[in-house]
Amino acid sequence: MPDPALRAATFLDKGGVGKTTATAHLGVALDRHGYDVLLLDLAGKQGDLAKHFGLWGDIQADDDRWPNITTVFQDQWETISEKLPTAVEDLIVPTGEGPDLIPAHESLDGLDATLGNIDEAAERYSRLDEFLTGYVEDDYDVILVDLPGSTSNIAYNGLWAAKHVVAPVRPGPFEAGQAAQLRRDLKTIREEQDVNIELVMVLLNEVDERTKAGKAYLEEFEDEYPEALAPAQIPSSQDVQNAQMNGGTLFALERPSKTAQRAIEAYETDAEALVERLGGGR
Repeated sequence: MPDPALRAATFLDKGGVGKTTATAHLGVALDRHGYDVLLLDLAGKQGDLAKHFGLWGDIQADDDRWPNITTVFQDQWETISEKLPTAVEDLIVPTGEGPDLIPAHESLDGLDATLGNIDEAAERYSRLDEFLTGYVEDDYDVILVDLPGSTSNIAYNGLWAAKHVVAPVRPGPFEAGQAAQLRRDLKTIREEQDVNIELVMVLLNEVDERTKAGKAYLEEFEDEYPEALAPAQIPSSQDVQNAQMNGGTLFALERPSKTAQRAIEAYETDAEALVERLGGGR
């Protein structure tokens, strides 16, 4: 019997902090460390995670893609999976950089309302967990879930399923406040919903530790999150956008810039730390 897959969700109740970029790069870094990785995009119908790997155009071209990520939340999923032996396989797309991906779908737009019609919280928020446990967990070492930048029924499903949160944060007082709010929100979930969800990594994006402001910002987070702060912070690099335009992550660049190489090394370091914090390691 294989060990259950390690799970984490990238989440912060704010958009534009680098959740999807972190999910893609941590996923590739974990694959480079020898782990079988599955990425799930629940962040919205725009399919940003697939865009990081240059896959969104092909996925969009398949307008009638079914089953898709929203199918696994439906009451009929078990029956569908029984009658369609390739149902799980049909959900998954290879990224070309190692990890597999279950991409977003336009039907995510109505999923939150559909979940809201389920009366019992335990049933409403456990559907993703049931899918991962019953259908994909045994095939992967690590599962990373990219969540929307706001609390919702979809986000709660991801949090319940992952039980561990990676919170990417960009420098600034508002982002620091959002990270603090996240910690309070997770405490509320533990107390009110009796589900233990842990903040395992605060990942600082676009931090220049060579500047006074960067050093001060890093020190603030070291004091506030001594156990959760990632061991390496991600520097800003134009190559992130350049790589995405070419349909890949920083790891796919043939000639990464110095800042890109620093970011690659930081993601590799943080990926190793994440596995350890999730209770894994080799």
